[in-house]
Amino acid sequence: MKYAINVDVALRRGAEWLLIVRGLNEEHAAGQLSLVGGTVDADAPGGDVLSDTARREVLEEIGVDLAGADLSYAESVFFVTDSGNPVINVVLAAQMPPDAQPVVASPEEVADIRWVTLPDLEQDGSCPPWTLQGIKRAALALG
Repeated sequence: MKYAINVDVALRRGAEWLLIVRGLNEEHAAGQLSLVGGTVDADAPGGDVLSDTARREVLEEIGVDLAGADLSYAESVFFVTDSGNPVINVVLAAQMPPDAQPVVASPEEVADIRWVTLPDLEQDGSCPPWTLQGIKRAALALG
C-alpha cells in the first residue's frame, strides 16, 4: 500500500492555538476545524522534508513565515481520507512568531482562521477528534 504523507502544524500564541476552517472543496474534512498543513511535495532527495513541508504550507495557507522558528514533533497517525486514500499525518508544533499576522492566504484551502484555547476546543462539539488530539499532543511537545 502506498501512503500520502501529510504535515500539519499546531501554532500557539500565549494560551491560544490557531486553527483553520478547511475550504468547502477540500478532499478530506471539508468545512471542519483543522490545523494548517498539507501533503509532502519533495522535488529532490535530501533536506528536512517534514519541516520544509510545514513551513511551505503555513506560508501558503495563512501567509506566516516560519523561517527560524523551532518546530517540535508532536505525533504521527495513520488515517484514510473521505475518498479512501491512505495518509500518514505528522503533526509538528511551534510558537507563532510574535509579529506574525495570519490571514487567509489560500481561500480555496482555508475558509477561515480561528484562535482558540484548549479548554474551549474541548467543549466545542464541532471540533473533530483528530484536531483536538493534535492540539493536545502539540501542547505536550511545547511544554
